[in-house]
Amino acid sequence: MPDEQLPEEQPPEEHPPEGHPSGYDANFFSGKYLALSILLSLTSMGLLIYFTYSPGLFDRLYWNRTPGLFIALFVVGLRIWFLSAKIRYLSEERLSWIASLRVVLCWEFTSSVTPSTIGGGPMATYVMTRENLSLGQSSAIVIYGIMLDQLLLVFVIPVLFAVGIFLPVVPENAGWAGHGAMFLVYMMLLSYALFLTYGVFRNPAILKRTVNIVFSLPILRKNRYKIAREAEQLEAYSHELRKKPNSFVYKAFGLSTLAWLAKVSLPGIVVLSFVPADVALSFLRSMAMTLAGMFMPTPGGSGGVEGLYALFMGPLMERREFLGIAVFMWRLISFYVLVGAGLMGMSWYLNVKVVETMNNRKKNS
Repeated sequence: MPDEQLPEEQPPEEHPPEGHPSGYDANFFSGKYLALSILLSLTSMGLLIYFTYSPGLFDRLYWNRTPGLFIALFVVGLRIWFLSAKIRYLSEERLSWIASLRVVLCWEFTSSVTPSTIGGGPMATYVMTRENLSLGQSSAIVIYGIMLDQLLLVFVIPVLFAVGIFLPVVPENAGWAGHGAMFLVYMMLLSYALFLTYGVFRNPAILKRTVNIVFSLPILRKNRYKIAREAEQLEAYSHELRKKPNSFVYKAFGLSTLAWLAKVSLPGIVVLSFVPADVALSFLRSMAMTLAGMFMPTPGGSGGVEGLYALFMGPLMERREFLGIAVFMWRLISFYVLVGAGLMGMSWYLNVKVVETMNNRKKNS
């Protein structure tokens, strides 16, 4: 089937706003997402603490295990370092270490406080253009970074399927509905990962054809031109990627894997910081929980991921009264720390923009 040709004149609303270098809608982030994300998170954590707390809780803590929370904080830092190294490597060192760190913090912040349908990719693309990368280079780095994460799922999901035959990776108290939902999650993510991997490495043209077909549907037509531009960039970069040596792909995939492993280890580390638990099972459940969290429609998954933590990790805790405080510490370390660091990263770009605006005014006066 030949590629569908886009009309020469595109609707005005699809053109990027003047002065907005990324080509994205300038409203891809809003303060309402941040407020809603924090509100949902605090509400769900408050409910969990209310229903699990018992008087004298802190007297019964295993205080010799709580230093594990500092290990969890270190793992968060390690993950940010791996992500920064990946961004710097994919930019072929056009980005400095500190610039790569700023990009990652802004990417993680936006991912944490926006719905999964928006994600942090648009913000990452924008801030990389502020670091003097072209729009094409920035978009390619974001797209390839996402593709590496999807490629990892091609290996992870079959492992979870296989191990799930022998171990209760999905908790028994999830019931048949929970097991069925997780099966659908596995199959949807695996299908998407396989398709994206095949398209990028073997048949880039199929990506653009598929996007044009899907977004020609009436319900999706309004985003057609914006998505088509992304598909064209992905196809172009796929051809460039195939020219690179295998060592480039292997190293980038290694950095992406290490960052992902650091992320999925956090829930288990927090559990082990409060009670003894099966280490291997806690890690496997963290993986499954992370995959399920990708389908949460709320900003950053807030309100839903806390419930997933209770569902997946709660049964591993011999004393359920620790569950509320464990969820609180997990979100504090994995969510609120990144939100705070991300705000500092974004403020840097805001300050630079303010300085540039003032300098331009002085030149024009």
